[in-house]
Amino acid sequence: MTWTILVLVLAIVLYMFVPMAFRYDAKNPSMGALFVKKLIKVIAIILMAGCVSRLFVPYYLTSVNPAIVQEMVNGMQEQQNAEKNKVVRKYVREHRDTMTADAPILGKQDAKKTIYIWTDFSCPYCRRVHGELDRVLADRDDVRVVIKNFSIHGPLSDGPARASIAAKLQSPEKAAAFVNMMMTRDFYTQDDLSDQSKIADKVEKNIMAMAKEAGLDTAQLKKDMDGEVVARELGNVRDLAQTFEVSGTPFLIIGEEAFPGAIPYSQIIEALDK
Repeated sequence: MTWTILVLVLAIVLYMFVPMAFRYDAKNPSMGALFVKKLIKVIAIILMAGCVSRLFVPYYLTSVNPAIVQEMVNGMQEQQNAEKNKVVRKYVREHRDTMTADAPILGKQDAKKTIYIWTDFSCPYCRRVHGELDRVLADRDDVRVVIKNFSIHGPLSDGPARASIAAKLQSPEKAAAFVNMMMTRDFYTQDDLSDQSKIADKVEKNIMAMAKEAGLDTAQLKKDMDGEVVARELGNVRDLAQTFEVSGTPFLIIGEEAFPGAIPYSQIIEALDK
């Protein structure tokens, strides 16, 4: 702003006074002197116009008509989303099988329409979206939800993520029930957080109780949690998160369109029906 004002002042001085410094015979002026005088005035006018525009446009956009700024931001976001959805569309079509192979699935395993969700069992927004997805599954028998467990909160996330993936090796149906339990019940308390050295053990104890309730073999579950399939799926989740630029949870792909954040039931249904 300061430099713009200084250039504006310089341009005004240039326009008003510099041409006066050129002396020439008024009755017989030289072409060179006339050209230089006009050139200086043109340069000064261009500088003044640029400075005035630079000073006025921000004022107009922020004070007179700020809606234009919002429209510009919305337009940029729409363009970015369109580019991201192109990446999503291409990848999902080419890698659908590997995206679902080892992941827990809610709903019918062979449903025609698929929702992928990057989620975390300790994330309150993920739990909220899980409730919306549960409503969708209750109303629609043509939809399945593929759970991509994004372990981002250390021991609060890692154990549940590994356990849910390992559970699918025993039974897709029991794994789905297990996922629902961990998403709708508490598997740690605020008091547990006071001792970080023991939180992983407490989380595992609580989720194993849920696993047993879901009908899973907990001894086999613990063994599978450290196995190749779980490691492969967690790696797939991380790789896809980089591909789709997933910066947090929840993050949904509905059909072939990305939806970052906690979206409501109505928006999920609208995306499914496109």
